[in-house]
Amino acid sequence: MTGSAGVIDLQTETITSLNQRMAAGEISARSLTEHCLERIEMVNPQVNAILEVNPDALEIADQLDRERASDGPRSLLHGLPILVKDNLDTADKMMTTAGSLALVGSFAGEDAFVVKKLRQAGAVILGKTNLSEWANYRSPRSSSGWSSRGGQTRNPYSLDRSPGGSSSGSAVAVAAGLCVAAIGTETDGSIVSPSSMNSIVGFKPTVGLVGRSGIIPISDSQDTAGPMARCVEDAAILLEMIAGIDPADDITTRHVSAAVADIQSVLSAGGLEGARIGIARNYCGFHERVDDIIASSISAIKRAGGEVVDDLTLVTMADIRPHEGIVMSTEFKAGLDKYLSGTAQETVRSLADVIAFNEQNSDQVMPYFRQELHEAAQARGGLSDPDYLAALDESRRLARDAGIDSLLGEHQLDAIVTPTTCPPWLIDWVDGDNRSGASACAAAVAGYPSVTVPAGYVFGLPVGLSFFSTADTDANLLKLAYAFEQKTRVRVAPELREHADFG
Repeated sequence: MTGSAGVIDLQTETITSLNQRMAAGEISARSLTEHCLERIEMVNPQVNAILEVNPDALEIADQLDRERASDGPRSLLHGLPILVKDNLDTADKMMTTAGSLALVGSFAGEDAFVVKKLRQAGAVILGKTNLSEWANYRSPRSSSGWSSRGGQTRNPYSLDRSPGGSSSGSAVAVAAGLCVAAIGTETDGSIVSPSSMNSIVGFKPTVGLVGRSGIIPISDSQDTAGPMARCVEDAAILLEMIAGIDPADDITTRHVSAAVADIQSVLSAGGLEGARIGIARNYCGFHERVDDIIASSISAIKRAGGEVVDDLTLVTMADIRPHEGIVMSTEFKAGLDKYLSGTAQETVRSLADVIAFNEQNSDQVMPYFRQELHEAAQARGGLSDPDYLAALDESRRLARDAGIDSLLGEHQLDAIVTPTTCPPWLIDWVDGDNRSGASACAAAVAGYPSVTVPAGYVFGLPVGLSFFSTADTDANLLKLAYAFEQKTRVRVAPELREHADFG
């Protein structure tokens, strides 16, 4: 259901409905962009999701309105305001900093591949979102959603609670209706976790489906950008627009196919009929109210025609993490040194320079937690180090052959289901994040796709359900997630409460 002519409420709109209203002349790219900018001005002081808005956004919207009038829309994103995480390069008047004071003043000379695709589709790049600094790769005691450049992002469902990370601002902005949709990035949980904790849909593609050039890196073997939206269909549309072969990212040639061109065509309310869904029970049990939500979700899958295979055991995060840690640490140093050496700014040209800058500016950069992960990465050998190569092989073996692929094959599953993570915890700058459950690790390390969908609430705090499977099953996962969403329809918009409602 949409509003009356000219009235915009992004909590009730979709990309499809906005296109219909634009075609009918009820709204324009300009009026929609103005709405988002006004909403940001009103709400962002409470949630701190936006680092900066594009000063040319209204001019771009006007140009796109003129183009629509003369030539028609370029795509379903024509004239729609999209926010991007501040680790994606934008060749405009906005900085790209990964939330770090060390990169303030760094302006990219070229758009990231994803940003190029969005501009080609006619999207209005509305602004840059706050994030966990360096995409949450600085300290094991960090607070998700905090950056030295932007401060603390807050969860709109309870402002004293964590937004999750590292795509914190993107998730909060979507949840609070500050944009039509947003782009996040994930290395291990950074799309799906904040999406779950802000009651939106987050999709982590197969690594290689979306090009990574122009994204400040952590791990070449795990990094990907992905869509964050209020419904599955919008996430599917956004994925179609950003997927493609990136000339600067060789892995895309192995994973991009023609099927990506029309992912939304597979979406059907009957998409779960006959599907075999496995429940990884060892990723449940950390909270009895979350278990109740999972039980309701399983019942919904069955009502939608899915066949549930219960009580499965998936390789644990504790088994994978020691090997993943070596991989991420080694790849972070190599990737960040390469990225920084190609920027125009002169302040930091390597990870060693970042570490030195942080120490020299510790009062501002490190008031709550330090940079242990940076220092460990700096001490690593290169990409030919035998320890790194062995860890890469073992982490992939555990996540793929002995993990996801093993369960899929043994039980003939279409997907594995788990709670995405726990309800949002209280923000804590002393001890850092207090996560009690999470399930992103296996799919992240394997490079496999995963999607989280709103599944319920614990005292008004969001909980998401994750579907994940093997490589290149992105479209099928979206089909399953869409059918689940249509069967449950549990999402409610946030009310910007100061505290959770325990009444």
